[in-house]
Amino acid sequence: MKGYIALGMAIFSEIFGTTMLKLSEGFTNLFPSIGVIVGFGLSFYCLSLCLKTVPLSLAYAIWSGMGTALTALIGVLLWRDPFSIITLVGLVLIIGGVVLLNTSKSPENVRKPS
Repeated sequence: MKGYIALGMAIFSEIFGTTMLKLSEGFTNLFPSIGVIVGFGLSFYCLSLCLKTVPLSLAYAIWSGMGTALTALIGVLLWRDPFSIITLVGLVLIIGGVVLLNTSKSPENVRKPS
C-alpha cells in the first residue's frame, strides 16, 4: 500500500513539474523554474520509494501513463491545447493500457515454471 501512495505522489509531483516547465518559459521565470526542479526531484524520489514494493514495469507504466494522460488534460483545460476525438481515443488507450498492465500482474495470471 505504501508503494502505491508513493507512486501517487510521484505522479502528482511529475505533473506539477511539467506544469511548471510550461510556466518557466524556457527557464526564464525564476519561481516556475525552481518548481520544475522541485517537482521532478520529488517525483523521482517518490518513484524510487515506490519501487521498493511495486514491480518496475508496473510502476513505470502507471507513472508515465497517468502522468501523460493527466498532463494532456491539464494542457487542454489550462492552455486550450487542441482536443479532438483522436486526443480522446489516445487518452483512453493510455489509461486502458495501464489497466491491462495492472490486471496482467495479478498472482493468478502469473505462469509457473514447468
